[in-house]
Amino acid sequence: MTAAVALPSGLKLSLADQGDPDGPTLVLLPGPTDSWRSYEPVLQRLPASIRAVAVSQRGHGDSDKPPTGFGIEDFAADVIPLLDALRIERAVLAGHSGSCLVARRVAIDSPSRVAGLVLEASPLTLKGDERLEGFVTSLVSQLEDPIDRAFARQIVVDTSSPQVSSDAIELFTGELLKVPARVWREMFTDLLRYDDSGDLGAITAPALLLWGDADDLVDRAAQDTLAACIRNAELLVYPGVGHTPRWEDPARFATDVAAFVAGLPTRF
Repeated sequence: MTAAVALPSGLKLSLADQGDPDGPTLVLLPGPTDSWRSYEPVLQRLPASIRAVAVSQRGHGDSDKPPTGFGIEDFAADVIPLLDALRIERAVLAGHSGSCLVARRVAIDSPSRVAGLVLEASPLTLKGDERLEGFVTSLVSQLEDPIDRAFARQIVVDTSSPQVSSDAIELFTGELLKVPARVWREMFTDLLRYDDSGDLGAITAPALLLWGDADDLVDRAAQDTLAACIRNAELLVYPGVGHTPRWEDPARFATDVAAFVAGLPTRF
């Protein structure tokens, strides 16, 4: 079921909600510029016993796009009101790349609401990252609406692999084009500022780290540091997989995530 859910702030978020409403809940937070549809390959493979809610964060997909408010703290501030609106007491939060910082922020600030974390291709921090700084300076800062489709498609291609179908590439490109240039600029600028690495020890929720060893954007060292800093973390490595494991091997991703959710306490 797809829906638009209104938060107390008045902001409406687009999402897909499936599975057993009384089962353990998994909330999927797509990475920067992606919408909830980037989780479609996984949603198709998750067991019906899990309630899976895939969300387009503010500024993304068909969700509202306010004039400003696209930093990590802004995205994180929407999560608990969303859980309240959906009558979800506790949930496993899944993030990808930059949105792992959002999931981690919620787990740090609202531990009683987070049953677990799934961190896919998670950076330790992007603060001062030279590659991202170059991307923001040379490309993001120059973006204007409408965003060029060839540019958008290249972003999708660069974060996937040849195993991802051309139909999926076109779908994800179309969703990426819904993100205004001003959202790109504020979001990526904030990613260069944000650093929660000193707070990771405060995370009490169990964490599953999923990382492909062909990822040329986030390295193994970041995974090892995260696994050491988060007190109850497990790292699973996907051989030959790049920056978006759920696109390249959605069957394994869904199986690994479902097993993680099933292994958590029966009642969140």
